This record gives sequence, C-alpha cells and structure tokens, in this order.
Amino acid sequence: MMKLGFVSAILPDLSLEEVLHFAAANGFATVELMCWPKGKAERRYAGVTHVDVTGFNKEAAARVNASAAAAGISISALGYYPNPLTPDKAEAQVYIDHIKQVIVAAELLGVGVMNTFVGRDSTKSVDENWPRFMEVWPPLIRFAEEHGVKVGIENCPMAFSKDEWPGGKNLAHTPAIWRRMFEEIPSTHFGLNYDPSHMIWQQMDYLKPLRDFKEKLFHIHAKDARVDRERLDELASWRRRWNFTRPNCPDWATSIGAASSRS
Repeated sequence: MMKLGFVSAILPDLSLEEVLHFAAANGFATVELMCWPKGKAERRYAGVTHVDVTGFNKEAAARVNASAAAAGISISALGYYPNPLTPDKAEAQVYIDHIKQVIVAAELLGVGVMNTFVGRDSTKSVDENWPRFMEVWPPLIRFAEEHGVKVGIENCPMAFSKDEWPGGKNLAHTPAIWRRMFEEIPSTHFGLNYDPSHMIWQQMDYLKPLRDFKEKLFHIHAKDARVDRERLDELASWRRRWNFTRPNCPDWATSIGAASSRS
C-alpha cells in the first residue's frame, strides 16, 4: 500500500521526535529520514541529520523505532545524497563510507531502503564517467545485498549551480542511463527513488518510467514543477521554477495510479 510522507530535510531545525510528531499532526503516514554526517553543508537540503548513523547500533535503532512507533509514523527510507563519483577520490571515499553506514543503519532499523545519488564528474561525459561508476557502484550494491537493503537512486541531474555545470553531479537522470546501469549491475537491490518533477523540467515523459521501470521503483518523491516557457524561449536553456500550488503538473492522479499499479 502506498503511503504519503515527506523528506525530513525540509525540517532541518527540528529534532527527530519533532519531525515525527509534525508528520502525525499533519496527516502523514511516513517520513524519509536524512542521515548526513553532522555538520554544515552548502547545498540546500544537505547536511541534515535526523538519524546519526556514525556508530549506529541495535540500541540506537531501537530508540529511533520507538520514537516512530510513539508518533504512529513509519520510516519509508533513509536518505543521504552526496556525490560519490566526485573527481577527488579522497572526498569520494568519505561519501562511499558514509553510504555504507546508512545502509547498515537501514538494516538495523528494518527499513530496507536507502536513497542517494550515483554521482558524477560534471566536467566529463557519461562514457568518460562510466569507468568510475563501475569501480564504485558494483561493490556498493554487493554491500547492500549482503545487508538486505535496497538502494534507490534519485533521478535529479544536479546541474543547477555553477560548480555543477555542464554535466551535473548525478549520472542517473535519463531512462537510457538507468537501463545501462541496471544492465551493468543486474541486482534486485539496485533501483530508483523516482521523482517525476525532474523529468518535467528536462521536458521528458514523466509517466512512461512508471510503467517501464515499475520493478525498479523502490521509493518515489513528489514535487510539482513547471517549465518557464517564456524564459526557455528567450534563453534556449532550462530555467527551473518550483511551484507547489500549481495543479496537474504533474498529473498526480495519473502518476499515483501508475505508481500504485506496480504492485
């Protein structure tokens, strides 16, 4: 059964217990809990720590689960969204090690899903990034398999700020790349944390992946988005604009129906 929730990164100043009680008070059934290492981050929604996975153990898991149960809220996934393919290999290893800690925490919590980005060197093409992808991700997915946790890759290109251009910092933003990833790593523990809004501003069909990749949809994000046609016509470039009140963009009735039908 599909449950409606939110990503805890939108409430960075609240404690875990406050996030869970906010969810219950506002009619949500579940929350994706952020697991960034403690400390500040420059990117919006990064650096939020509602579950500190450093040194996480069975006792810590029991406390988190008790808090969730007391609020009547389930945990849909654990989230951590760095760039594990960054060109600086020492920096990348920090991210890879923390992804593993999030996977272990997901296992201990009985959550079964952790969400992240594949990553990318934004200065290189997809093909030029592929050797690093094959170096980093098959071992990570084997690790996830060993711990019984599914890894959902969000499909955001991460190409918004100057340091992210021209290629963005996440390879996994098109169906062609997803197919290539899943052919290279044919694991039932490797799939998508699918967000249709990213397809809209890339001017792609956001419903087709719900059918074509239904077996790979481990988790779904839901954000409204629209293309600013006037700016697009002026600049021949995408200009993203969030609009959380615009109806039917995406067509949520159709989207939710398609997503629900996968089971």
